[in-house]
Amino acid sequence: MKKILMIAYHFPPLAGSSGIQRTLRFVQHLPSFGWQPLVLSADPRAYEKSSDDLLADVPAGTVVRRPFALDTARHLQFAGRYLGWMARPDRWISWKFAAIREGLRMIDDFKPDLIWSTYPIATAHVIGSALHRKSGIPWIADFRDPMAHAGYPADPRTWRSYLAVEEDALARARYSVFTTPGAAQMYQQRYPAASRRIVVLENGYDEESFAAAPPPTESAQVLDAPARPLLMLHSGIVYPSERDPTQLFVALGRLKKAGVLTEGDLRIRFRASVHDELLQHLAQTHDAQDFIELCPAMSYREALSEMMAVDALLVMQASNCNAQIPAKIYEYLRADKPILGLTDSAGDTAEVLRGAGLTDTASLDSADEIARALTTFVRDWRLGNLRLPQRLAVQKASRLGRSETLVTFLNQAARENCAPSLPV
Repeated sequence: MKKILMIAYHFPPLAGSSGIQRTLRFVQHLPSFGWQPLVLSADPRAYEKSSDDLLADVPAGTVVRRPFALDTARHLQFAGRYLGWMARPDRWISWKFAAIREGLRMIDDFKPDLIWSTYPIATAHVIGSALHRKSGIPWIADFRDPMAHAGYPADPRTWRSYLAVEEDALARARYSVFTTPGAAQMYQQRYPAASRRIVVLENGYDEESFAAAPPPTESAQVLDAPARPLLMLHSGIVYPSERDPTQLFVALGRLKKAGVLTEGDLRIRFRASVHDELLQHLAQTHDAQDFIELCPAMSYREALSEMMAVDALLVMQASNCNAQIPAKIYEYLRADKPILGLTDSAGDTAEVLRGAGLTDTASLDSADEIARALTTFVRDWRLGNLRLPQRLAVQKASRLGRSETLVTFLNQAARENCAPSLPV
């Protein structure tokens, strides 16, 4: 087997991030395509939250090394503050030093053919670049989403550190990988000299995880639609900017005041939003408390089971993230439920929904559009007229299929066995 050294902060037992699934499922599927993963992750002390529920999904015998790492904000602060340089490009820069040493040992021990590092922890790319430069082994930088872009990161010095990381990766990496066409196009325009080395590899869902999910237990499954409200689920983090729900609550308040919808028509469940206080505040401000439920986090497979149990699923993505797609949207498609998309029609998220035959969308920043969409959505649900994702689109989104696509990039990079000619 060929070998690939995969540098990933997001790996079990980290909890609370859908980003874990990307590397974990590649680790599961790559051996069936002739590639043996070697994982270089972080000491779990660096994780703000951890859980053992996905550790069993790491294939037996997989080499996983976890060198020393700290979270600057939690471990290196004094009186609630820390020095900015200690968290650039991110709060886990301390991981760099031990990870480079451990990575060099892994290169000596296992002779990998390729190095892979994955963002959104920018330090992973810092480590990947260093190992590439020291070993000469071709490097693939998995960006997933854009790094330095307008208004993000907000701190100018952090923004410049992000820019330096991405400039280095786009110059040195054999491939730079993005999860959406919009992000790839953005970087092809930003780095025209690297445009032929910028590729798209979307996220997906894991069929084995759905097969192992507990059977749905929602009482809503046994009640007739006219006798209860539509139960809609938003599963995962509600980012205050990138998924700002303000206009959704404005719309709910208007619909309630006008008597168009009542709590007997609609219930929106926010599962593991991380920002429950914001949602509570918005609900109270706009008199929409009757429409929402705020629920704590659950295990990954329990979350999949819940997606399959409810009546419909809610995805939110603001126009400032048009070049990004929430990773959970692919699990939404596999759950085989109607999906309401509150997003910009010009963005990549809306394009994924349209590609699956789903047209129930509204702009996240328009209360008027959302109010019309909710009214129509509830009516069509009661009439049994809501659309389900098209089967072919669902099949294309499997993690197994994504792994097969990844292997084409890996094989190409391994055959060339070289990186762009740059000074070390």
